[in-house]
Amino acid sequence: MITQKTKPKIILDTDPGGDDSFALLWLLSLVKQGFAELVAVTTVDGNVHARYTFAGASKLLKLAGFPAIEVGKGVIGGSKRDLEDAGGIHGADGMGNLSHTLPEIDVNYEDAVYSDDILIEKLQANPGEIVVVAIAPLTNLASAEKKCPGILKNAKEIIIMGGAFKVPGNIRPEAEFNIAYDVEAAATVFASRDDIVVIPIDVTEKLIFTQEMAKQVSKVNPESEISKFIVSLCEFMTKTALAFREMQGKEGFLVHDAATLAYLFYPETLLFRRAEVMIETKGEWTRGKTLFDSRNKTKVGANAWVAMEVDNVNLLAVMMEDLKVLIS
Repeated sequence: MITQKTKPKIILDTDPGGDDSFALLWLLSLVKQGFAELVAVTTVDGNVHARYTFAGASKLLKLAGFPAIEVGKGVIGGSKRDLEDAGGIHGADGMGNLSHTLPEIDVNYEDAVYSDDILIEKLQANPGEIVVVAIAPLTNLASAEKKCPGILKNAKEIIIMGGAFKVPGNIRPEAEFNIAYDVEAAATVFASRDDIVVIPIDVTEKLIFTQEMAKQVSKVNPESEISKFIVSLCEFMTKTALAFREMQGKEGFLVHDAATLAYLFYPETLLFRRAEVMIETKGEWTRGKTLFDSRNKTKVGANAWVAMEVDNVNLLAVMMEDLKVLIS
């Protein structure tokens, strides 16, 4: 149950992405209910090229009835990358090849403000007020920090979906995609403050959103364009998740990014530990690995809170109920 006295102001840093799309729609449902304010969406070059993540986020905002929310375009040219994007999982457009079914947008990629500049502007204007929810590679946040040292300390909180601590990686044997795609950016962000909230795949790999769940949500208003999109995207993502051997044969896909919102609005669904998160930036086989010291010794360098357990049943249940509000 949400009991916050004031609704958080949020910047969502994202690279839609199937799971990003579900996270954005969930957040917009919370905005619709009056539980949150979405200040801006800063898109990232990640799951697909920055041009497509910008278009995808803009189309989802228009689909859900929030076309006036500002969308930034992703910074290009972070650290040297040796990884391909995730278009093979999320579709060439990042949205299950469904973007052509979504509303045409009035905003133009070439004319859009870069995401790092939006972060700097908003955080300078509202110190200590804005929560940055980062569900993509951390290129934009690192670029903002380099342009304006100390700017990330202006955020009320920074919540990151990323990392793999006690489980295998999902893009390399030891590394999770959002961290590994721009490891130097990740290292910069984790060095920026000592209270970062981390939602790793240790917990998100338990969040399986099934086609049956999508159909239950859509029953509220099956003719809604959002309903149709949710069902179609879930169907696409289920097929690719199974093909990439992510699901242990279960019919569904992982809504990794949605867990960041659970931390803010349903914190009883997550259990955290305090830790000093370190990023491997040089390893030949372990580049992008996230790790912390589990030995029984004083943790004087702690910089993060890391989610290690999740009540996946109730997290998915509240997500479904909120999505129903968006389409009702």
